[in-house]
Amino acid sequence: MPLPDEFLELARKVNNWGRWGSEDELGTINLITDEVVRRAASCVRIGKRFSLALPLSEDGPDLGNIPGRAGNPERKMLSINLAISKNPDAMRSSDDAVSMPLQCATHWDALAHVSYAGRLYNGFPISSVDERGASRLGIANIKTLVSRGVLLDVARTKGVDRLQGGYAITPEDLDAAEKRTGVRVEAGDVILIRTGSILWLNEGRKDSYSGIVEGIPGPGMACAQWFRERDIAAVATDNAGFEVWPLERKDLLFPVHLLDLVEIGLTQGQNFDLEALAADCADDNVYEFLLSASPEAFERGLGSPVNPVAIK
Repeated sequence: MPLPDEFLELARKVNNWGRWGSEDELGTINLITDEVVRRAASCVRIGKRFSLALPLSEDGPDLGNIPGRAGNPERKMLSINLAISKNPDAMRSSDDAVSMPLQCATHWDALAHVSYAGRLYNGFPISSVDERGASRLGIANIKTLVSRGVLLDVARTKGVDRLQGGYAITPEDLDAAEKRTGVRVEAGDVILIRTGSILWLNEGRKDSYSGIVEGIPGPGMACAQWFRERDIAAVATDNAGFEVWPLERKDLLFPVHLLDLVEIGLTQGQNFDLEALAADCADDNVYEFLLSASPEAFERGLGSPVNPVAIK
């Protein structure tokens, strides 16, 4: 089935291929310049810190219902109080190991995560991804991800704790949330979009969080042009699927993923816990901060867990 004309027209508008050269594998991360980082550092005024990560736990969000996701981390002990000498008072050591999907819990997607029509970002072929992983556009290409973060609290802006499942966030919603912050989103910024979805997880309602019961509130397809026009470096949400679910149209699967990752080259993240940060921003009316959120350098990885830290 041909892709809808509406999608193809939007894809042409937001396309970034060749902008940073034919061999570029970073996409919009290129927008984080030294000047951008200096601007981000100036946001640190108090030293207050917020981790935005969900715990890496066997009792995590359990997103195995989402295609390609195998559930939560599985941890096992390799050694327990292992003696390394015959002296009973000498040092003993304990070690463990984890098996986990790289895109469970709080994570960034690599640009190689999705493709369509035989296309990856910047024209790299889909054969770049094989049984060994991503030879192009893997997550390890992002050595550092440190920039100014801006919280766009769409839920609070609309006067609710949590957006309704299946609500498609619009560019107008992003404009309104930006106006609330009192700052202008600029090139190289990382934006964090709060829907309030994490509240479902905090309440123990995993089925609701994963979208099985009520759907997922998230960016709609039109938001991709907003992301491109503002030249943001990365974007993350506090939900399980990044974009709205159920999908806006039945003839187009995950269009925001395709527009962000394939056309724009925009790194996107999911399962960011924004609740404590959002409450603090609402209290002091400061919605900008230094964000340190570098992915783990998994060679050929299609994504990476991350412990994002916002510093105000």
